[in-house]
Order: sequence, then C-alpha cells, then structure tokens
Amino acid sequence: MYDLGEGVPQDLAEAARWYRAAADQDHASAQNNLGLMYDYGEGVEENAAEAVRWYRRAAEQEHAGAQNNLALKYLAR
Repeated sequence: MYDLGEGVPQDLAEAARWYRAAADQDHASAQNNLGLMYDYGEGVEENAAEAVRWYRRAAEQEHAGAQNNLALKYLAR
C-alpha cells in the first residue's frame, strides 16, 4: 500500500521496510519487489548487488518475474 500510495500517502522507504519484513520470511513477491527497489533506488539507496541478491532468492522459489529480472541483470553485465 505504501509502495503505490493506496489508502495511505505514498512512502517508498516505508514500503521497503515492509517488503523487507516479508522478504526475510521468504515471501517471493516481496523479495522481487525489494529487488526492484534496490535496482532503481526507490525508498533505498540504489545497489545492484542487493537487487541481484533479492531477485535470486525469489527466483529460487520459481517467481517468474524475479527470474526475468535476474536474467536482465546478467544481460546488462
């Protein structure tokens, strides 16, 4: 909700905090979303290595979006 500002004012730092809480509990979509935030520096400092780490964790759970995002990171190398 904080990511998109649905029902609350948009707050990307707060969104990242909630995504991390869910990602730490192995929620694949949250891991992918946190990866995106690190990839684009939204709500957190841009960090390609952290983005890859979160994409990989989600991809290992067969999250198709994360698999695609991880492949794009390798393609960009």
